[in-house]
Amino acid sequence: MTAKTIKDISNPDTYKGMYSFHKYWGKKPTESIAFFIQNYTNGSDIVLDPFLGSGLISRECLYRRRRFIGIDINPFAIEHTNFLLELPKASVFQSALQKIETKIKQKINETYFTDNGEIASHYLWSSAELLKVWMKPKVGRSRIEIETTSFDLEKVESFSQYSIRNIRKLTFFTNSRINSSNQMSIYDLFTRRALHNIDLIMDEIKLFPDAIQRALLLTLTSSSGQMSSMVFAITNRGKTKNQVSNKIEVGSWVIGYWRPQLHFEINVWNCFESRAKKLYKALIDISDYQYPRHESISALLESKQGALILNDDCINVMQKIPEKTIKLICTDPPHSDRIPYLELSEIWNSILNKNVSFEKEIIVSNAKERNKKKAEYIEKMKLFIGESSRILTDDGMFLIYFNARDQESWKFLEILENNSDLQFIGAFPMEYSANSVVQDNRKGGMKTDYVLVLKRKGCSISYKQELDKIPGWSTLVPQIASAT
Repeated sequence: MTAKTIKDISNPDTYKGMYSFHKYWGKKPTESIAFFIQNYTNGSDIVLDPFLGSGLISRECLYRRRRFIGIDINPFAIEHTNFLLELPKASVFQSALQKIETKIKQKINETYFTDNGEIASHYLWSSAELLKVWMKPKVGRSRIEIETTSFDLEKVESFSQYSIRNIRKLTFFTNSRINSSNQMSIYDLFTRRALHNIDLIMDEIKLFPDAIQRALLLTLTSSSGQMSSMVFAITNRGKTKNQVSNKIEVGSWVIGYWRPQLHFEINVWNCFESRAKKLYKALIDISDYQYPRHESISALLESKQGALILNDDCINVMQKIPEKTIKLICTDPPHSDRIPYLELSEIWNSILNKNVSFEKEIIVSNAKERNKKKAEYIEKMKLFIGESSRILTDDGMFLIYFNARDQESWKFLEILENNSDLQFIGAFPMEYSANSVVQDNRKGGMKTDYVLVLKRKGCSISYKQELDKIPGWSTLVPQIASAT
C-alpha cells in the first residue's frame, strides 16, 4: 500500500488488478478516498459508505486497518464488496476453474462446432439473420471468417426451445434512457444457445464452497455482457490512429440494454475463461490478510477492527447507529436521474439470484411505472444528510461525491443552511472517466464529479494536509458557483 498525496487526487490512475476485474456504473478512482482515509482517520476509526456501489472503498479501509460499514440497496454491490473482503487464494481459484474446464469446456464448445468440426469464436448477426462465422486460427492472430452454412443454422435452431434453469426472472421497467421495456425478458438479451451454456457453467459453480462460489459467479456476471446479444459490431473504423476501415471489429456491451441490429454472439466459454484469467492474475498479487466480519452494528462497535456490510436502505441502517460514532463518511450517492443503478444491475442480480427492493432505491428514474420523482429524491437525500450529521464525530469529516446538470437536483443541500449541524468547507473536481470509452464518447457525458467536503459546525479539524492545495479547490458550493 502506497501513501496517497494531493497530487494523486488530481492525477488518478486507471483501474488495475482487482479494481478493474468487474464493471460497475459510476465506479470512481480511489485516490481521493484513500487520501482522506489515510490523513483524516486513525487506526480503528469507523469509515461509513451508505451508498456502497462497487465497494472499492472497503479494500482501502482494509489496507489501512480502519473499521468499515458499507450499505447498499443493490444486492450486487453487497456481493462484490463481500468478494473484495474475502478474496480466494489464486491457487484455489485456479483449481476451481480447471475443474470446471475439465467438466464442461468441451460440452460448451460442441455447441459452437462448424460443419468441418472447428470451434466458432464469434457469430455476426444482423437482427435475426446470421451473416458470418468467425474462428480463431491455429497459428497467428488474424481471424478466419466463413460464410454461414445450413449446419450453422440448424445448430442455432436446435436451441430454439431452450428455457433457462439457473437464472431468476428479470424485472424490467420501461425506461428509454437505458432502452429497456417492461415487456422484455432474458431471451431478448441472450441467444438461447448462450443461455444453455451459462446454465452449464452455473451448474458447476453451485458445487463449490461459498467464497469460491461467489468469486466464480462474479466472474460470470463480469463476462455476461460479452456473452449477450448486446455486443456491438463496429464498422468503418480502424483500431489505431482513427483510420477508416471496412473491417468489422468487436465492440462491447455498453451502458443500458441496447440491442444493436448488427451484433455479435461470442463463444460463452471464451468470455468466461478470459475474465477468469484476468481475475487469477489479479489474485496472485493479493495478500491474504483476513478482515474480521461482523453481523451487527453493536458487534462492530465492540470490536477494534473489521467490517459490516448490509443490503438495506441506508437511512434505515443509519438510524440505528449511535450518534457521534463515525469518523469519516465517504459516499457517492445516486446523482438524481443520471444512472439507474438497480435497473442496470438487474442482469447481474438475476444471475446471482438475488431479489431486489426497487421501491427502496433513492433515485430519480425515467421509468414512469417506478414513480421515482425528483421531489421524493431530494427529501430522502435531506434525511440522509440529517442522519449523517447526527452520527459524525465532533472531529469527523463527510465527503459527498456528486454532480448534476439541473439546479433542482442540488436542492438537498439546502438542509446545510437550515436544519443540520454540518458545515460546508469546500469542494474540488475529480475526473472519473478512468479511460472509459463509453463515458469519453457519450454525447454530453460528464467527465467529473465534485467532492463536497463537510464537517461539524463549530468543530475544528486538525488539517494534516492543506486541502486548499487540491487543484480546483473552492469554498463555493459547485452548483452555486456554476450559477454565478
